[in-house]
Amino acid sequence: MPPTKSSGNANRWSIALWGGAAALLLVPLIAMQFSHDVQWTVSDFALMGALLATACGIYELAARLQGNGAYKAGVALAVVGAFLLIWVNLAVGILGSENNPANLLFGGVLPVAMMGSVIAWFRPLGMVITMVTTAFAQTVVAIFALTQGYQDVLLLGFWIVLWLVSAGLFAQASRQKKGVPSQV
Repeated sequence: MPPTKSSGNANRWSIALWGGAAALLLVPLIAMQFSHDVQWTVSDFALMGALLATACGIYELAARLQGNGAYKAGVALAVVGAFLLIWVNLAVGILGSENNPANLLFGGVLPVAMMGSVIAWFRPLGMVITMVTTAFAQTVVAIFALTQGYQDVLLLGFWIVLWLVSAGLFAQASRQKKGVPSQV
């Protein structure tokens, strides 16, 4: 079957996605050539490569499952949020340093998103519930951190908002799927 215009656009986005991931992985390699402040090991590159490949792979799969732009944007935000949550937590830690045991609390947020997505069969309306539940889990972590005296809690608002915006995009995708005009 000959490629259609839309499949050509999808291929370009795919190339841009994977090319961007490769470029991001090259940044520390290049920085290491000019600064002794950046010291990545082979395992650092392997972990980052695995994180990027997983993020790109999840987005690619979701983009193929749903052609809806709002759905793709919701997935993109959720994947970027998950990627950043893992990356920042491993690199510098969100609550204190990366070695602070309190950062293990974030290990409970992403399973909520993953299990909810599978339970919802990745359907838009189920993804709305999943992302709202993920935002709630992130809020619980923020409240717990605040009660333990951590002052860095404001940063957690970034992820809470990100999960909720993702939920809004999935809600829009659900309305579009049902033929209800979007109110954006």
